[in-house]
Amino acid sequence: MSISSEHKPLGKQVTGSLHTLSPIVELNVGGEMYTTTLSILKKHPGSKLAEMFTGQPKLRTDSEGRFFIDRPGTYFKYILEYLRSNQVPTQCIQDVYKEALFYDIEPLIKQLEDSPQIFGELVARKQFLARVPNYSENIELMIRIARAEAVASRRSSVIVCVVRTEEDATRCQDALNSLDMDKKSVVKFGPWKAAPSISDLLDCIQMDVEAKGYKISFQPHVAEKGFRFKSHDFFYKFLFTWW
Repeated sequence: MSISSEHKPLGKQVTGSLHTLSPIVELNVGGEMYTTTLSILKKHPGSKLAEMFTGQPKLRTDSEGRFFIDRPGTYFKYILEYLRSNQVPTQCIQDVYKEALFYDIEPLIKQLEDSPQIFGELVARKQFLARVPNYSENIELMIRIARAEAVASRRSSVIVCVVRTEEDATRCQDALNSLDMDKKSVVKFGPWKAAPSISDLLDCIQMDVEAKGYKISFQPHVAEKGFRFKSHDFFYKFLFTWW
């Protein structure tokens, strides 16, 4: 009995064992179509990709009978090229790395982690930021403050206090006490024990906020007259532009 047309767009569950499949496999990965062999897909037995095509079927098919994987299809070509020829991609490294992690292809993951892009992010930048207390939480706090001040405005600003040492943290608190502003709206980063400088941390803040889709810039914050310290020693103004 044929499947009614109203069910076709939703795909159908594959029946029977995958061992009975043709060695040629057609795939629909996020709307991108690929043709390869079953042996290529199962090249690394411990991977999630191999498990999808081992034993009982774990995938649905689209209306044309192609196996459907709900992942970004653009980067699957790099995964497939690696499986075919062991060629490590040199383009879209960050995105391919995410897909390699999803499909759990361990040899590709390890080789990508040796690339300058992934090595620099995982070993250098992320390890540095892990030593900055509450870094991720402070990024989210900055965004909440900026959004709260964005009503009927083109731009909103967030004052950030950045201190690298415990001594600077004490001086910053003294400076903060003399500021004529709501101290709860000042987001404090640091101190930390690592080589990167304050300017390096400021670049990281901008990079990670922009990665969330915001348009942002920063500059030293100049306080009013009578301020006890040079305000640009600690304080920076991050400007969010909304339109």
